[in-house]
Amino acid sequence: MNNTDIRNNWSLEEIKDIYNTPLLELIFKAASLHRKYNDTAEVQVCTLLSIKTGGCSEDCAYCPQAARYDTGVGVQALMKKEEVLEYAQKAKNAGSTRFCMGAAWREVRDNRDFDRVLDMVKGVNEMGMEVCCTLGMLTETQAKKLAEAGLYAYNHNLDTSKEHYEEIITTRTFEDRIETLDNVRKAGVSVCCGGIIGLGETHEDRIKMLHTLATMETHPESVPINALVPIKGTPLANNKKVDIWDMVRMIATARVLMPATMVRLSAGRTDMSVAEQALCFMAGANSIFAGDKLLTTPNPSFDEDNTMFQLLGLKPRKAFKEEKAYLHEMVEA
Repeated sequence: MNNTDIRNNWSLEEIKDIYNTPLLELIFKAASLHRKYNDTAEVQVCTLLSIKTGGCSEDCAYCPQAARYDTGVGVQALMKKEEVLEYAQKAKNAGSTRFCMGAAWREVRDNRDFDRVLDMVKGVNEMGMEVCCTLGMLTETQAKKLAEAGLYAYNHNLDTSKEHYEEIITTRTFEDRIETLDNVRKAGVSVCCGGIIGLGETHEDRIKMLHTLATMETHPESVPINALVPIKGTPLANNKKVDIWDMVRMIATARVLMPATMVRLSAGRTDMSVAEQALCFMAGANSIFAGDKLLTTPNPSFDEDNTMFQLLGLKPRKAFKEEKAYLHEMVEA
């Protein structure tokens, strides 16, 4: 495969030009690159489970799990391993090949709870699923422990541009996010990192966030594009619904900048029709979260997604596909 389209030296001006391309032309360009680098009929189906809910000390303005906001989300202790594995098995049976566990922590602490999470990671990995975690900030040592337990991917979103970041979160810095991502990379774990649109940011902020992702030394293996789901009780409760064309433009631009990356159509899908989601797939999205909840916010059910997949001729991507392809190439060589 010719990888000449994969670059890590994009300038802000280049990204601005791509982002501002007339929409139909941008979709065509993105769809062409998507076809060149990926099986366009294949969509990675991921399931996200909140294994520890609420009571977070962070002040992320969009999040119903922040302890300082009254959102109706109760605090729940870390789930038991058996419950998590039961949920993972149901997700696998329904077609998910990646299982992501999220804990409402500011950072990982070296304690009994982290040991329990390591045990969960081992258990999900033994089920033959790609296991992902989103647990807040990580040290390099903690990232290595997760890798040794079988962690396949770690999610830690930038959320927005460096310039807009302090408007959304003040309890940690943009640089803290980058440091965690570096620690994940050093541990040999694949990176899942994207952002949210609808936070009151400008188009310039969106372009800058994509610039940060697309100029990383290695592109994130997975880039979730989320539309804000406004939650009553949070500072962003009255933000306007994100326009579908903004989602399509973000997905298409991400696909052009990072042709081989999984671009995930994430939060906000419940408000999208099948036709609108189809446009996102055409523009380069090839990953979704399935299941009726994304941590604490609603999401389409497995049945709804299966119906959509049949209509659009889509199929779930197999687990560990990249690793299996690499091993096959080594054998052939």
